[in-house]
Amino acid sequence: MVLDTTVLVYSVGDQHRFQEPCRRLLSAAGAGTILCTTTPEVLQEFAHIRARRRTRADAAELAESFTDLLGPLLTIDERGLRAGLRTFRAHPPLGAFDAVLIATAITAGATAVVSADSAFADVTGIRHIVPDSDGVAELIRS
Repeated sequence: MVLDTTVLVYSVGDQHRFQEPCRRLLSAAGAGTILCTTTPEVLQEFAHIRARRRTRADAAELAESFTDLLGPLLTIDERGLRAGLRTFRAHPPLGAFDAVLIATAITAGATAVVSADSAFADVTGIRHIVPDSDGVAELIRS
């Protein structure tokens, strides 16, 4: 499954209803219980968001830790970009970044995308899992 930026942000951010489930999900990935990945672009976006509230050193260190945890990373190539742009046209709620992410996940054969962003729910061809207690419990049980 492919993780969106929201999972990473909530796992290390301030108290939020998604914080603990996101931490459990990443812990399960670290233990090898579930297989998760993401893209370099998600990690770049995470570092950018994190650096708004913390130091650049903290943001870079966490992004590198997530890279180690979630590697090998998916790479967005021309095929994924073109599929993402088609998805972007077809799904107005999705931003261009998210459309390319989910199209790349589908192209790579991922079974799910995990994100707090509800705009992913309308895309066919892949499951959208909300990283709340129920969603993460379902993933870890599978």
